Amino acid sequence: MQKRAVVTVVGKDQVGIIAKVTHVLAIHNMNIHDISQTILQDYFTMMMLVEMADKAHLDTLLHAFEQVEQEMNLTISIQLEDVFQAMHRI
Repeated sequence: MQKRAVVTVVGKDQVGIIAKVTHVLAIHNMNIHDISQTILQDYFTMMMLVEMADKAHLDTLLHAFEQVEQEMNLTISIQLEDVFQAMHRI
């Protein structure tokens, strides 16, 4: 069964953020269902809804994102969609 997850990216705006983050997703064969990005002053923010094979993929993906985080001084997080929705329910 396909699971969906929410990926968030925050950091100082710079060239290549979207390319590097989506490259990691492509390597892990993850499809992006929805994407929203904006720049607030000098800060880049992006949220993506992605499809993943199983939740065991999360640890592998977080490890892959660590290099991009360090390289570009970003904060990248990923949570299963149902966990994200439960945490942000009003």
